[in-house]
Amino acid sequence: MIKFGVIGTSWITERFLNCAKLNNDFKLNAVYSRTENRAKEFADKYGVKNIFTDVEAMAKSDCIDAVYIASPNSLHSKYSLIFLENEKHVFCEKPIASDLYQLNSMIDKAKEKNVLLMEGMVSSFLPNFQSIKDNLHKIGKIRRYVANFCRYSSRYDQYKRGENPNTFNPEFSNGSLMDIGVYGVHPVLHLFGEPDSIKANGVLLESGVDGEGSVVLTYEDMDAIIIHSKISNSYMPSEIQGEEGSMIIDKLSTPQNVKIVYKNGEEEDITVEQLEAKMYYEATEFIELIKSGETESSINTFDISRKAMKILEESRRQMGVIYPSDREK
Repeated sequence: MIKFGVIGTSWITERFLNCAKLNNDFKLNAVYSRTENRAKEFADKYGVKNIFTDVEAMAKSDCIDAVYIASPNSLHSKYSLIFLENEKHVFCEKPIASDLYQLNSMIDKAKEKNVLLMEGMVSSFLPNFQSIKDNLHKIGKIRRYVANFCRYSSRYDQYKRGENPNTFNPEFSNGSLMDIGVYGVHPVLHLFGEPDSIKANGVLLESGVDGEGSVVLTYEDMDAIIIHSKISNSYMPSEIQGEEGSMIIDKLSTPQNVKIVYKNGEEEDITVEQLEAKMYYEATEFIELIKSGETESSINTFDISRKAMKILEESRRQMGVIYPSDREK
């Protein structure tokens, strides 16, 4: 049984817990929140007695073996380093850090303390993403990858009313690229490796973050286009185009329906069965790695996280999105 603590009490933490509890080796044993009332309210919902309002105290406690971190992006590195220093395994939500410098510090600390550090990227572990990889050869020479993820954020209405939600505040290392564009970055690295060049543009809001944008990655004989937005919706799927056919993916972030349309018009459904509780797969990977004494995932590797962060950081530079961490380096 792996005893977990959680940092963050938002909807994503609840979703993680509802999925992770399907693994019999998972046990939620501690909750952190900045206020005691919120920590207790959240802990009571899950029958947990250990609550903390001090991250250091939680990290030093023997009531947890590992932590799930779903704090604002800007705090990922700070909190991860505290837990890693105290030899706790860290499962950190995407994007794992604000920049490459922070990520390298986290990886170095995990190696020093011989504990597991893994970035949460749900798509990497899904059976339907494995099906995409297994069937990619069927569409022939790959010429284009198009990742499309545009979802109007409910927080954008707050922003337009003059409020300052975290989602559109650079102090929290947020914005469209970091929050949802990243879902197009990880798969392209898994499928095609590191690009030869990066070209990014976006629409910057007055707050200083990107509301929407696109990233074009060039390879020797193909290109990859990542389209993202938090200020508009898109209902178009994602697509991988090959010379013999195209693979149509309903949601690249959490693929549920995948098919190939061959150039002669024939279609092949390559969807496979997977649980509705999609975060179960990444939670199980993390738990199994701890049980086997591993300190790095063979799927969401440090190399993948580093390459993803390089793309995010360079794209932000080209768009002119600056975070406090950029100024601190």
